[in-house]
Amino acid sequence: MASRTTNAGPQQVTTIAHVESPTEQRNPRTTDLDRMSTQGILTAINAEDAQVAGAVKAVLEELTVAVDHAVAALHGGGRVHYVGAGTSGRLAVLDAAELVPTYNVPADWFVAHHAGGERALRLPVENAEDDESAGASEIASSVEPGDFVLGLTASGRTPYVLGALKEAKRLGARTGLVSDNPSAPVPPEVDVSIVVDTGPEAVAGSTRMKAGTAQKMVLTAFSTATMVKLGRTYSNLMVGMLATNAKLRGRTLRILREATGASEQDCDEALTRADGDLKVALVHLLGDVDVTTAAGALEHTGGHVRDALDEIRPRAS
Repeated sequence: MASRTTNAGPQQVTTIAHVESPTEQRNPRTTDLDRMSTQGILTAINAEDAQVAGAVKAVLEELTVAVDHAVAALHGGGRVHYVGAGTSGRLAVLDAAELVPTYNVPADWFVAHHAGGERALRLPVENAEDDESAGASEIASSVEPGDFVLGLTASGRTPYVLGALKEAKRLGARTGLVSDNPSAPVPPEVDVSIVVDTGPEAVAGSTRMKAGTAQKMVLTAFSTATMVKLGRTYSNLMVGMLATNAKLRGRTLRILREATGASEQDCDEALTRADGDLKVALVHLLGDVDVTTAAGALEHTGGHVRDALDEIRPRAS
């Protein structure tokens, strides 16, 4: 991949020889988009969107590797980092932000790095995504050996993202890259490449469409699977939460009743004995043990409710 470096003020901007992505090509199915009725436009866009799930399905094997890297990083006391620019970066910021209230995880478990910083979430920042050294600098100040760094770029060649991944690898982190461009070469510093081939967009080059939808699906599946593997669910219920206010207590009570089949009064009393910890209350009720034993089993099994139940049930029988 040929490149040249130019000086642009205080930034080092890398210009990469153009490798045309399918997302930049004209879509033969939508060449008459501007002649269509409103419903016709929406129908055409919907037909393109319908292809995205299949494209994501084709990369589940690679996505599995990325999830396993993330789980290993978090189990080892490390963090998961997202790196992106434009639509990819905004989606990464959204995914990281939603994990805290959804699964009650520490705010620094998933860290999103967006080219151009917070301002670029709302407005374009000139040359931000082309600044390879800025991506490297961002990572140099925050990544530790054993972390997992996942870059996202529709083109597969955004300098900010590639600079970040190169630095992450140098620091001893595992790396992954999500792109929508099968034509882009995979950088040697990438451990797992996830190329979602969504083809030409309904509007040529508008990667906030199918490419963005695919990256949103990949991120949601990636982070959700990571949470499940880390024991943040029991069955398909969210259980990684503390009842710290009336709203959350109501939610935890509903989940506790759904999971155990116990009465609202029994669940309320169990939650009180567990100091609002839903997992402890679950193991307490389902395992028919006191909350101290339940808490101990959860600690021993890394917070996995099913594993904790498997550990205490032989004891209880």
